[in-house]
Amino acid sequence: MDARVIWKNSGLAFNGTANTGQVISLGSQEEDGTENAGFRPIELMAVSLAGCTAMDVISILQKKKEDVTSFEVSVHADRADEHPKVFTRAEIVYHLKGTNINPASVERAIELSNQKYCPAFAMLSQSFPIQVRYEISEG
Repeated sequence: MDARVIWKNSGLAFNGTANTGQVISLGSQEEDGTENAGFRPIELMAVSLAGCTAMDVISILQKKKEDVTSFEVSVHADRADEHPKVFTRAEIVYHLKGTNINPASVERAIELSNQKYCPAFAMLSQSFPIQVRYEISEG
C-alpha cells in the first residue's frame, strides 16, 4: 500500500490519497492558525478503526442472514493530555437495528472481526486497550 499527502499551499491543509485514488481533505485545529480544512489525521485513525470493524461485522451478519436494517459503529477514544497526545484507551459500540437479530451472531461477528479480520483493530489494540459492546434494538 502506498499513501501520500499533497500540501494545498495554505496553512496546514493537505489532500491525502492512497491506492484507491480517492482523495480526502486533511487539516489542523483552528487554534493552530489554519481554517477547518478537513479531517485531523488522528481522527482518521478512529474512523479507520470504526470502518474496518464495521465492514467485517456487517458482512458476517449478512452471510448469517441476520435481518439488520440499520447499523452504525461508534468509537470513543481517550487521549493523553501531553504531546504526542496518543490514544490511551478506546471503546467501540456497535449499534444494530433489525428484526430478531441473534445476539450470539453479533458477538461472534465482533469476535471474528477483532481477533481475525480487522487490521486496524489488530494494530491499535497493541498500543492501548479497546473495549467493545453492542446494542440491538427491534425495528
